[in-house]
Amino acid sequence: MFSIIDIETCGGKFDYRRGRIIEISILLHDGLTVVDKFTTLINPECYISPVFIRISGITNEMVANAPRFYEVAKKTIEMTEGTIFVAHNAGFDYGFIKSEFAHLGYKYMRDTLCTVRLSRKLLPGHSSYSLGKLCGALGIPIEGRHRAEGDATATAKLFDHLIYQKSMHPQYKNQGIGEIMTRRVDKIKKYILQKLPEECGVYYFLNSEGKIIYLGKSTNMYSRALSHFNAKTPKGRKLINDLYDVDFILTGSELIGLLVESAEIKKHKPEYNRVRKTDTHTHSIDWWTDDKEIINFNIVPYGEAVNSLCSFSTYLSARECLDRWIDEYTLCIRYCGLTSDDAICFNHHIKKCNGICADEEGIEEYNLRANKLLEQHMYKNNNFLIIDKGRTTQEHSLIFIEDGHYKGYGYMDINTQVMSPEQLTESIKKSPCYPDLDDIIRGWMNGKSLKIVKVDKNG
Repeated sequence: MFSIIDIETCGGKFDYRRGRIIEISILLHDGLTVVDKFTTLINPECYISPVFIRISGITNEMVANAPRFYEVAKKTIEMTEGTIFVAHNAGFDYGFIKSEFAHLGYKYMRDTLCTVRLSRKLLPGHSSYSLGKLCGALGIPIEGRHRAEGDATATAKLFDHLIYQKSMHPQYKNQGIGEIMTRRVDKIKKYILQKLPEECGVYYFLNSEGKIIYLGKSTNMYSRALSHFNAKTPKGRKLINDLYDVDFILTGSELIGLLVESAEIKKHKPEYNRVRKTDTHTHSIDWWTDDKEIINFNIVPYGEAVNSLCSFSTYLSARECLDRWIDEYTLCIRYCGLTSDDAICFNHHIKKCNGICADEEGIEEYNLRANKLLEQHMYKNNNFLIIDKGRTTQEHSLIFIEDGHYKGYGYMDINTQVMSPEQLTESIKKSPCYPDLDDIIRGWMNGKSLKIVKVDKNG
């Protein structure tokens, strides 16, 4: 069964306040003829501008007492259930109807068939494939152009003509209409999107061998995956060509999604993630206190960081950051690993260092400035939990910071009786230690109001 649909709108794209459906016509077609139909004006709950009045002839007065979309939504679902959604330029009509349903909180999904694409395949050589010009060239009359039922009826007649042309075509006569129009990318798109929920998590694109070739995080994995199929770049199209399957994990918390994504990219090194330089860190700025109790900073290879403050994709970017800190906090380059351990630094000679390297500044005074830097780039507490959204409304997520570093995440039922913060850490799934994960958490915490629970390791 096919549902041949046409809509009239008051906007070029869906916009709740400016671009809505103002008329819809659904013709139910059994492959031979139209067996049922439904047509109605729709009150868009917004103003129809003169531009769109001139196109369709539908005025604000005509729709004032018409049903709103939510009042015809059930009828639309029932008539199109189990059918293939057919329209001339189906992406437009289907996209608008999907958006109207999405505004109501309903996920409307149908297989689609575009008579523009089908006409190009079965009727090559026409100068234009617009409904008006194509029907004119084929001798198909349109009674009521730019009205939903008039255009839907013309589309149905065009569809009948296309079915006849298919039956006579040496290449396509033994194929179903759906088979003619279905490309591999359409099949994989449908398969992938049916598996992914419109929820927060991390999704994994797999190739024919089951190897992860791309992974990403999104607050709406369905929508994010859909955007991949609209990619225009050669690399984006190649990714879709290599795509065979998808897997995902729900995180609930967007922060956990970011942490899992970053860690998983490092673990699996997917082919199509490698271009993202921010996921490849080479250096960190580390800090420590020496035997004189002086706070030191140093650029170290990423994997050697013990107390990382920030991570970087190049040595140059790490050095630029450290140089800014030296100027801003009047740090000594000797205690920033930029000169020998026993040298009086060059900055002291040009009055940019207060002389900690020449015993002309007290350690306490120097550390006061260094500690101000640390406060800007370290957690306020060394041991704590961030309580965030769970994967369902019946749970919380937990992100655990221990000894000033991210340790892992977990989930807890909201009805669990908690006797102490330390009890919460029992549900934590340990994570590999990557310095930039702390960068992600600190960046996320900046300026946000989060629920923080301190943990007493000695308690």
